[in-house]
Amino acid sequence: MSQTATRLITLIMLLQRQPNQRAADLAAELGISERTVHRYIGMLEEMGIPVYSERGRHGGFSLARGYRMPPLVFTPEEAVTVHLGTSLVSEVWGKLYEEAAHGALAKLENVLPEAQRQEIAWASRALIATNMNRADQVSIMPLLETLRQATQTKQRVRVWYQGRQQPEPEERDLDVYALAYRWGWWYAIGYCHLRQAVRSFRVDRMDQVMLINESAVIPEDFDVYDYLKAEQPPEHSQQLTITMRFQPEGVFLAKYGRSYWQQMEPQADGSLIVTFGAQDMNVAASTIMSYGSLVEVLSPQALRHTLHDWATAVAEQYKNESYHKSE
Repeated sequence: MSQTATRLITLIMLLQRQPNQRAADLAAELGISERTVHRYIGMLEEMGIPVYSERGRHGGFSLARGYRMPPLVFTPEEAVTVHLGTSLVSEVWGKLYEEAAHGALAKLENVLPEAQRQEIAWASRALIATNMNRADQVSIMPLLETLRQATQTKQRVRVWYQGRQQPEPEERDLDVYALAYRWGWWYAIGYCHLRQAVRSFRVDRMDQVMLINESAVIPEDFDVYDYLKAEQPPEHSQQLTITMRFQPEGVFLAKYGRSYWQQMEPQADGSLIVTFGAQDMNVAASTIMSYGSLVEVLSPQALRHTLHDWATAVAEQYKNESYHKSE
């Protein structure tokens, strides 16, 4: 559909939503000149769309009372966009909105013209988003449902949350402002009464969630998008920079995971030196241990000591184990 046709449809929708709109306001909304607005009004009248104008201080353009634009006037691209968006809702929210998403798609395809249905059929085959969740959707679905209910009813929740450095879950009361899906995880964002601050909590780290008989206080000026913009993603909250060498026989593993490394420096002996960031010593050591003896940490020295202690403890645990190497 041409840009003019798209703007004409948008103009109808603007007039349908609110009568008596001035040409200057419509021009600003559409990003065009007032002269073009008047030209578009003339085009709508030629098409039989009942547009009239009222003069005076409170006058402007309006649609005739009772007129409604025919439903679902979509371009093929718009129809695909709606299909993709509905499919993502089903994928991200799982059981909570899966049935509603399938129902919406069925209704959409039932009323669209053939050209749009063909576009949707193509998108169903060729434009796929799946397995987006890192956490097990089935296990966290009851938690998400309770948290969603809390945001709807503005009810406080009590959660048992296990942070990275906590051996046991910690009880917290939260006023949940919003649920956000980012970086492959679900987060509950809200006011933590234990810490007395707005925090974000990974839902898969919640052991239990229950509604309590207290109202949640949600500030009117809180903007979840501003909060998310200000919150650093995991890759920007790295406290350590690690340098390590891949042995020549392990270089293929480094290249396979090249997106993890900040720098890669091939060496004359066939080895590869890489640098990467980690949030803390334990995260760094866990990553490095997964490569076994194929890597050697060059810095920081404290990480070498941590790895030595871990490796010694693991060897001690299995020192009495008897086994036979297969030929």
